[in-house]
Amino acid sequence: MRAMNLLASLDTWRPARAAIVSFMLTVLIGFIDFLTGYELSFSVFYLIPISLIAWVGGRWWGLACALFGTLVASLADYLTGHVYSSPMYIYWNAGMRLVLFITIAILLSTVKVLIEQEKRLARVDHLTGAANSRSFLETLSAELDRSRRYKRPFTLAYIDLDNFKIVNDSLGHGAGDEVLQTVVAVMREQIRRTDVVARLGGDEFALLLPETDLDAAHIAIEKIRSSLLLKMSERHWPVTASIGSLTCRDAQLSVDQLIKQADDLMYVAKSIGKNTASFSPASGS
Repeated sequence: MRAMNLLASLDTWRPARAAIVSFMLTVLIGFIDFLTGYELSFSVFYLIPISLIAWVGGRWWGLACALFGTLVASLADYLTGHVYSSPMYIYWNAGMRLVLFITIAILLSTVKVLIEQEKRLARVDHLTGAANSRSFLETLSAELDRSRRYKRPFTLAYIDLDNFKIVNDSLGHGAGDEVLQTVVAVMREQIRRTDVVARLGGDEFALLLPETDLDAAHIAIEKIRSSLLLKMSERHWPVTASIGSLTCRDAQLSVDQLIKQADDLMYVAKSIGKNTASFSPASGS
């Protein structure tokens, strides 16, 4: 647990800060290495600053610190007056330190990249590339807190695809997957960078539109619905979208309650003929 907390705190560091700390720590370790003499090996302690900068700054910073650590360790060894029977031993020891330091730098920086990739994948729907339901709920919760604090509006849209089952049954699941991917691609073309599109499951999607009041929601949602209709028609897919659009400002509701209201609005849209959108402010806003 402590190790995880330490790694989490390191993730808040900037590479420049980690570089300064790492190189200063390397010099300090080199000075202690010099004071203790050649009879005590300090090579393992140089791995501390190398590991720090490799984790925070990445591979190239790690390699730079590995080289610097090798130079400092070799200089400390030289200044202690350690006499070797052959100069080749000096180069050999320096080379072995460099190999060790570089290996650690590469391993740690690679592990960090893999962990970051795994974190991103855990928040993404693998088929469409949209946010998954877990990620969306976290984002919606944060936006709800922001809205309450700053009294700013946002809009939550719940989207269900009409006639999607017909595509799966008549054209196969491969075509169904293509429909889902196309839906996300179209929505991403129409939304801002600050907006979030998520696949909640099956053929159900959600949109989070920060800083979007009821009037702006009408414009944005209708633009998305029209774009989806055009794209589905071009591909000769009998798919449309029923959308429930809920606009919130300082809503004294839970995330689950907001989603329930947006879902209810989506069913209102379906009940009046599908391929339409239903809009409302959140009750409790």
